[in-house]
Amino acid sequence: MSLTLEKAREILPKHTMEAHLFTHADCVSAAMGAMAKHFGLDDSEVEHWRAIGYLHDVDYEKYPDEHCHHVRELLAPEGVEEADIAAIISHGYGITTEEIEPTTDLMKSLFAVDELTGIVEAYALMRPEGMEGMQVKSLKKKFKDKRFAAKCSREIITRGCEMLGMEPSEVMQCCIDGMQGMTFGK
Repeated sequence: MSLTLEKAREILPKHTMEAHLFTHADCVSAAMGAMAKHFGLDDSEVEHWRAIGYLHDVDYEKYPDEHCHHVRELLAPEGVEEADIAAIISHGYGITTEEIEPTTDLMKSLFAVDELTGIVEAYALMRPEGMEGMQVKSLKKKFKDKRFAAKCSREIITRGCEMLGMEPSEVMQCCIDGMQGMTFGK
């Protein structure tokens, strides 16, 4: 059985305590749900993609310098399928690991939206209206400003979009759509 969002929400607190990592998990989960919808997947697959997004940084807090190298040891005992573990590990391809290259739409989407959600969140934090009414055009301006949310790698986001064969604006729209209704630091 593939990973559910409910199961992902049970697993993450066993390995993560920092509030900002739970916020990031929610953001990536929401963006992954929107990406699944973009690809025309059914509700169960949308939930599966959201679960992968929610759990993608499961080893980050404990092993920040070895991120993606401890995913299997944390998730296999929880009964998480190998395909789901591989999908999570793949988001570190060429960054923290060379183990698993993103080859599916799910893997490529996770690779693309992980960093992009940080830019979307940072932009929402500075806007009085938060996520409400956010437009791709304005987000693209923030994306081009390398000083804005400087820790979010534009190169990784661009590489992810290229893997998907999608324009960055399309992936940005998916992130905005998925993250609608989320509030940050308010």
